[in-house]
Amino acid sequence: MRKLASRVLMGALLVGLASLAVAADGSWTGWVTDTACAAKGNSAAHADCAVKCVKDKGAKWALYNESDKSVWVLSDQDGAAKMAGKMVTVKGTADPATKSIKVASMEEAKK
Repeated sequence: MRKLASRVLMGALLVGLASLAVAADGSWTGWVTDTACAAKGNSAAHADCAVKCVKDKGAKWALYNESDKSVWVLSDQDGAAKMAGKMVTVKGTADPATKSIKVASMEEAKK
């Protein structure tokens, strides 16, 4: 019984450490768009459409990264709404399992 308990405890510890390794702090630059349009919304001209998709169709605000063609849902939906159709730099913690970024800061990207 003691052996089983130690194995369970060790397994829980390994799972906990692995989940910490999955989340990654960093900085990402891309277009603020909506999850419905994603790559199609990578321009300033798409801002009005993105607002409509989020408001009327239940889409979420997201960051589209042109370099790897990835789409990340942004935790700061209110802040993202103010940046619709803009190229931004987001700093925060990414969770690859949920394809989301917990936003620490977001500002218009330097040109």
